[in-house]
Order: sequence, then C-alpha cells, then structure tokens
Amino acid sequence: MNDKYKKPLPGTELHYFDVEQAVNEIEPGAYAKLPFSSKVLCENLVRRCPPEDLTEALAQHIYRKQEVDFPWYPARVVCHDILGQTAFVDLAGLRDAIAEKGGDPAKVNPIVPTQLIVDHSLAVEHAGFEEDAFEKNRAIEERRNEDRFHFINWCQYAFDNVNVVPPGNGIMHQINLEKMSPVVQVVADQDGDAIAFPDTLVGTDSHTPMVDALGIISIGVGGLEAESVMLGNPSYMRLPDIIGVELTGKLQEGITGTDLVLAMTEFLRTEGVVSSYLEFFGEGARNLTVGDRASISNMTPEYGATAAMFSIDEQTIDYLRLTGRSEQQIKTVEAYAKQVGLWADGLKEAEYERVLRFDLSKVVRNIAGPSRPHARVSTTDLVAEGIAHGADNKLPEPKDGQMPDGAVIIAAITSCTNTSNPRNMVAAGIVARNAVEKGLIRKPWVKSSLAPGSKTVKLYLEEAGLLPELQKLGFDVVAFACTTCNGMSGALDPDIQQEIIDRDLFSTAVLSGNRNFDGRIHPYAKQAFLASPPLVVAYAIAGNIRFDIEKDSLGKDQDGNDVYLKDIWFDDAEVDAIVKSAVKPEQFNQVYIPMFDEAKAQAGRNEASVIDPQYDWREMSTYIRRPPYWEGKMAAMNKLKGLRPLAVLGDNITTDHMSPSNAIMGDSAAGEYLDTMGLPEEDYNSYATHRGDHLTAQRATFANPKLLNEMVRDEKGNVIQGSLARVEPEGTVMRMWEAIETYMNREQPLIIIAGDGYGQGSSRDWAAKGVRLAGVEVVVAEDFERIHRQNLVGMGALPVQFKEGTNRETLNIDGSEIFDIEGDVSAGGDMTLVIHRTDGTVDKAPVICRLDTADEVKMYNSGGMLQRFAKEFIEGTLDIA
Repeated sequence: MNDKYKKPLPGTELHYFDVEQAVNEIEPGAYAKLPFSSKVLCENLVRRCPPEDLTEALAQHIYRKQEVDFPWYPARVVCHDILGQTAFVDLAGLRDAIAEKGGDPAKVNPIVPTQLIVDHSLAVEHAGFEEDAFEKNRAIEERRNEDRFHFINWCQYAFDNVNVVPPGNGIMHQINLEKMSPVVQVVADQDGDAIAFPDTLVGTDSHTPMVDALGIISIGVGGLEAESVMLGNPSYMRLPDIIGVELTGKLQEGITGTDLVLAMTEFLRTEGVVSSYLEFFGEGARNLTVGDRASISNMTPEYGATAAMFSIDEQTIDYLRLTGRSEQQIKTVEAYAKQVGLWADGLKEAEYERVLRFDLSKVVRNIAGPSRPHARVSTTDLVAEGIAHGADNKLPEPKDGQMPDGAVIIAAITSCTNTSNPRNMVAAGIVARNAVEKGLIRKPWVKSSLAPGSKTVKLYLEEAGLLPELQKLGFDVVAFACTTCNGMSGALDPDIQQEIIDRDLFSTAVLSGNRNFDGRIHPYAKQAFLASPPLVVAYAIAGNIRFDIEKDSLGKDQDGNDVYLKDIWFDDAEVDAIVKSAVKPEQFNQVYIPMFDEAKAQAGRNEASVIDPQYDWREMSTYIRRPPYWEGKMAAMNKLKGLRPLAVLGDNITTDHMSPSNAIMGDSAAGEYLDTMGLPEEDYNSYATHRGDHLTAQRATFANPKLLNEMVRDEKGNVIQGSLARVEPEGTVMRMWEAIETYMNREQPLIIIAGDGYGQGSSRDWAAKGVRLAGVEVVVAEDFERIHRQNLVGMGALPVQFKEGTNRETLNIDGSEIFDIEGDVSAGGDMTLVIHRTDGTVDKAPVICRLDTADEVKMYNSGGMLQRFAKEFIEGTLDIA
C-alpha cells in the first residue's frame, strides 16, 4: 500500500488516498485533465498497486497508453442466479478437482464480497389478469427450481463472503441501484483507519453498468471472469477509449426516459463506441434524474460500450436520499466526491479521445424493433417503415373474434431498464387510469403482465392509487423478477397458441425491456418491440402491431367517440407531482432493511454451521451437475489443425443465437433429453435455468430457431433458417445437436467462421461453454463483442479476427473446407488461417490473434481459466485461501 498518499478526509473521521498528488508528481497539472473513469481507476492503483509498479501504471492514464495491461481490483461482485449459479457450480467443481489432487477444497472461497440475487428463474405462467398470479408464479418457480435453489442455499453456507437475496425480491440491477451500491465504500485498513474509496464492481450480466449512473465503475463480465475476481485476482485491462458525450437541451413534453434511451442506443451504435467507456456531461446530463441516467447506463451493451458513466452531483445526492440511504452515507459521498474531483464541477477540464453531442430536445416517441434494440423507429413513422399499415394498406378484418395478423400476444411492463425509473411507472399508471376512464379494455389475446424490478414500485403505485388502474387492464404484479425481458414469458393460452399455428399468424410481443433478439421473448412471437411502459399499456389496448399507434383509434368512449393515444397520454406535470408525493424513502427502507437483515442473519448462521465443503451432487438432476472441465479433452491442449466448420455465420450473431435462454420446447434436443430424464414437459422450464447441468445446456448450443447457418441452403441457394448444421465430408444436413454429437463421436476438432459483431447480447458463459464442449477450438470472426471474446478465452477457445478487407465472403468459404491456424499464440499477434479446399488447393489469409493481454495468453495456454486455477493452486503458485 502506498501510505504516503493516505490523508484525512476533510470534515470527516475518514481517510482517503490523495490520487491528485500521486498523478501530479509524475506530470504536474495532469490530474485535472483526467476523465472521471481514469480518476477512479487511478485511485484503485494508488490504493492497491505495489509501490514499485505505481508510477508506470499511473503513466498509462496520464499519457493515454493503451498497449500495456494494468490491474484493476473491483470492490465487489454481483451475480444473478443463472450465471451466478453456473459460476458457483464451477467453483464447486474446482473444489472437487483440487480435493482429488490432495488439496484442501475448503480453501477455495470468494475473497471479494459477492452478492447473488435470484431474479432470472420466474416464468410468467399466470398473466396479470389472473387472480393471485404472483403467488401462483412463485409456487411454480419454487417447484421447478428446487434443485437449483438447494444448490444456491448450499453456496450461502459453504462459501465465505457470499450473501444470497432469495427469489421474489427483485432484479439484481435495480436492487444494486436502490440499495447495494454505496457509491463510496468505507473499509478499515491494517492500521485500523477507515478508508473511503470509490465503489467498483463487476457483475455476471451485461447490464451491470446500470449503476454507472451513480458514478460507479461497474461493468458486466462473464461468469468466468467474475469467478477470477471473486477469488481475489485482479481483472487485467488495457486503457479503453474514453469518449465524452455532451448532452444538451431537455426532453420534450410527454417523452419518456425509454424514448431517450432508444434514441441514444441508435445514436451511439451509429457513432461506433464498442468497448469504450462513455462519460456523459453537460447541462442536459446535469438535469437528468438518476432514473433516466440509469436507463441510459443499463443499455450499455445494446450500444456496445463497456461503461456509461455519469459524474456525482446533486441528482446523485437526491437519489440516495430518496432511496433511503443514511445521512451519514450521503455526507460521505458528497465530501469524498468533492475532495477528489469526482463531483461534476471538478471535471470541466477533462480530456477525451473524442466528444459526441446529443440534443435531448430532438428525442421523439419511439419503439425499437423488430429484433434489435438499436433499430429505433419513431411512432410517427410506423406506416412508412412497414410496421403499421395505414388506411390504404389494411389487412382483411379477422372474422368471428379471430386474432388479427400482427396480433400483440404479449404486452409486458418488465425489466430493470424501465421499472427502476419512477417517472416511467407513474406514467404507465396514468395512461392506464385515463384509458379505463374512457372505457377502453385490453384485447383478449394479449398476455399482459407487470413485473417490476423492485418491491418499492408496487408500494408507490399503491400510494398513488395507480396500481388498481393498471390491474383493470390486466397489468397486475406477476413477479418481482426479469421475466419476459429474459425470455421467461411463460406459456400462451393453448387456444391462442393453436390459432397462431393453424392460421400461421404473424404475432408479436411489446415489452419495456432491453432485449428483443430473434426468438428470445417467446417462440411464437415472430418479432418483438421495445417500448416505454405507457406505450406497452397502449399496445395492450390496440392488440395489434399493424396498428398506427399515433393516428388510429384505440376504441370508443362511453359516448361513442373515438379515443386516440393523445387522449389518454400522460402530462409531465402530473407525473412529477405524483412522483414527488408518492415515492418516499420509507418505502425503500420498508423493502430493503428486512431483506438485508435476513441476509446478515443467514451469514451469521453460516459461521455457526458445519457443512461439507464439497457439494453432494444429485445424480439425476437436470439443473446441477459436476462440470467436466478438468477431464479428458477439456484438459488437453488445442492443436489448431484439421478443423472442420460447425457453422458459417453472418453478422450480428448474438449469444441468444449461440445459447438461447427462453422456454425449452418438447421437440427440441434439450426437451427430448429432459423427457428421457423423466421430467414432465410442463416443468421443462427455460434453457437458462438448466445451465448448471452441462448435459442439458450442451443441447442448447445454437438451438435458436432463428439461426441462419450459411452451410445449410435450399436448392436455390437460400440459407435455411433453423438450428441446423451440415456434417462434412458427407454433406448431410441434420439438427445442430445431432451434428455436434456426430463430430464429438469422431473426435473431430471444430471451428466457427463468422461475420461482424460476433457475440452481441448477454454475458452468457454457455455461449462459449457450449461450443467448447462441442469441440470448437477456434472462432474466426470480423469482430467480437468484448464479454463473449473473454468467455471464449476463459474456456480455452481461441478467438481470431480477420484482418480488415478479408472475411468469409472474400475467401469464398462455404463450409466444405478444412482449416488450420498457424503462428505463435501471442497478445494481438499475427497468425495465418490456412484453408484446405475440396479440390486440393490451399489458400492462406492473414488473421489476428484476439488474446488481448499477456494474462489471457497465459490463461489460454493453461487450457482455460478453471484449468489454470486448479494447476496453480496445486503447484502453490496461486493463493486463494
């Protein structure tokens, strides 16, 4: 520790590290020019970096050196139950592997405080118009997930430094925002001094940056990297591009934070901010509430950035007070931020790689779809964009109460992205109230639901008298969980589902979520659109995506007059008045004090309990199974020779394509396996919930029905959609899982060839684990999304990137080839893709090794992160006790 920089924090009894002094000793006046993110990362170095390495590490930030790695030590780790569960399955398996080699399994524990929130397990089997839907959905969740919850409960007791928030309490990111993030941490050092420092964290979900809105560097990582951080290892990174985003103007009347974030997502995707840290500033940013800021930060993965930071200011303080943080904590945050230059006023000289400008006043009412979060469409352009059909292009009217083509079968107010913003939720309640007063009702085929990310939402909607109005339109609370946004939308009414099949209807979903990738929301929702909570209410009334939401009549009032969207839309002044009167600090304390007191009580019982440090794996479980990563081929080194392609893929392949999270259908490979295991089809649950059992999860590999594998074409040369592969050299087309089994039986090493933006979407370990277990040694793509690339490395698969101007099309790759990778495996080094064609010719293409740091090279050469841990622990070169 660099104690010479430790000083008393003025006006408090705390100490802090004077990073300004440390930086300015290297370059006078440099600290004032550092962006917010660099100031926080430099503090981490001053507090944690060995003194002999400090000057060089700080110089990277001062002089913007991006070619050298530096260590980052996050203060905590947060996990949701899906990736958190798989992370702890890995750690439990690691304990077994170490025990078999004579090591002490009890020494494998998280060193960094880790919080696991169960929020991804509930499916909306009972909709918001059914009586006791919340209780019924929770009962189903408990029954289906008994194996998983048994294991998670064991983790609470078997591992040190783990707190579990049980199911039914809310979404990880919203709880993090409203309660868990202190903004400024206070921890005693070895001298007994209370040290104040910035809160930092990693989370096993790509939307972890939501709390960047509070001025906290919080980034999403895969479960593998989270496991490394849990065990006390630094996260190695290179200095990213830090881009300033100046916000000007203010939102127009009647425009929601959702409209803003959908416009912002489109804008930032267009500007190209992939893997960058963004810092929002300017008067526009200063006037945004933390609720609006959190929506922008939450959508970080949708525009491809790593972080989306807002500085600390009056809005931060107001939000901490609103959400019931203690006055002592609030004073600490303000005093620390102002002292070290993290308050907004202390960043006026910050210098960025580039500055983007965005005018809030230009934002209009939006939706996004049909299958990309950044595919924004103004609601005034629905007809022009071919989403809605105007009077001149109407489809035939359905007969005898039939659903229309374009039916909205799911309308869900869901996701922390929007339910964390009180203005959004109050606006939805007002629109529902106004609609009910006009006599409007939900269409009968619409499965509606309200699933807030926090119990506080229900409390303030009740306080405002708006929850009963939402209930009248079928939007009663069905859960406090991710639900539809995570693909857990539940089963449709059987009659509605059958009508969709019989009439081959084009059916859609509208949700206030952050993801609408192909096949994610529901197998029978052919498209999905993101919209603000009040617009979700309007679409439930319209019941049809072909509807021009701005111009068509939603129905008739009691006097027979047409009712339009403008007639029921909210007024900003009323929203602000209700938020001010109905959202109260005591509501947050009412929810969170008992929740976290219970967590502390569990931790206390944990200390008093004697529990086996090795998990007693249940042989017949389809949820939790000892992982195979230390056995057989998984422990062997890749040869990078004689690789056959499992798939040749285009651009924008998401982790939902690679490993879907939605409901398991009976005719899928996973469904057929679960049937052999004796599981009734009604309890197949989702792919996501089974990721602790590799035998089930493997069968989800590329199981998305929307997959377009360019190796599989019809007679006319058109790519056939589906979970399909072509086995070579026979050229036989079969289901993806059967192809994987065929290649596994042949011990055939595999490769994947892909286009641009490979690995977009959720930070899903199984998108890498599934292909690795299938025998994929290499993925060659034009570009990788950050988290998925890291997950491939963590699983011992080599990510390789085409050089600019070269891709699968310029090389005429059709999947019949055999590939080798030649060259030294080094960070960012040049390699060669060798292509052996069926006519005997050989072509070569230059490619780049996408192991980006020396630490990643070491991890890859060890066979992956887990193999490396086991090896180094036994050798005594890794201390994780």
